[in-house]
Parts: sequence; structure tokens; C-alpha cells
Amino acid sequence: MIKEEVQKLLNNLIQLENLSSSIYLAMSADANRKNYTGMAHWLKLQSDEERTHMLKLIDYLAGKDGIVQILAIPAQPTDFGTPLETFEKALEHERFVTNAYQRAYDYITQVDSQTLIIILDFLREQIEEENQTLTIVERLKIAKDNPAALLLLDQELGQRKNVGAVKANG
Repeated sequence: MIKEEVQKLLNNLIQLENLSSSIYLAMSADANRKNYTGMAHWLKLQSDEERTHMLKLIDYLAGKDGIVQILAIPAQPTDFGTPLETFEKALEHERFVTNAYQRAYDYITQVDSQTLIIILDFLREQIEEENQTLTIVERLKIAKDNPAALLLLDQELGQRKNVGAVKANG
């Protein structure tokens, strides 16, 4: 049986990943409504990836005979602004998530070496996710209000394949 404090920590991370999935899905819907279909595709895949993270945490906690608690998440906005504003919000959120996993790592190193392995997987993933999102933000800053550059970047983001997700079963 997993320690109660570790169970609570994992449930908080499950909640965070569920929230992340919801945020990215709302961003995707907004981008799609604004005809940035490539960005919408990228954001939807990011939502799927966050959901995969949530499922991995659920599977891990359930496998340790822990109690999984799925809490309600708040409704998301319907408008995230320009593509640059959207991805700046995404980057801010990724940094928030990284900070949460860093705090989890700092705590878990003292109490549970098995869960530490899971947390390390997610910290590695966060490095990649922050870097990807930062690159998009920087490219959107270069594109500014140039419609041709924005459409080219939109087209490029539409080519994303869902290969970066941490596997749900390990």
C-alpha cells in the first residue's frame, strides 16, 4: 500500500495533468475556430499527450493499491488571443507544471524511491515540452503579424505526429 502523503501527491499530479489536457483542448478549439488548423492539430495532440500522462499516473497509483481521486476541473476560456498569446500561455502553463513536478521530486526523494522513478520520467518529459513550446513562441515572435509567416508556421505545426508522449503502460 502506498503512503497516504504519496497518494495525495499523485492525485494532485493527476488533477494537474487533467487540467493541462483541458487547457490544451480549449486552446485547440480556439485555434481551429480562427482557422489555424495546424496549430489546432498541434494543441489537440498536446491535449492527448497530457491525458496520456494522467493515465500513466492513474495506472501507477492503482497498481500500488492507492485510491485514485478524479476531481472536477474548471471550465476553460474560449478565446486565448493571438497565436503568440496562446503559445505564451501554453509556455507559462508548462513552466507551472515543471515547477509542480520539481516540488514533487524534492519531496518524493525523501520518502519513496519507486515513485521517484515515475516523477523523473515526467521531469524529463517537461524539459522537452518546455523546449518545444518555447521554440514555437520564439518563431511566432519572428513571424509577428506577417500572414504568410503565420500560415507557414501553422502548416508546419500541422505536421506534428504524436510520438513524444510517455507511454501509458510504462
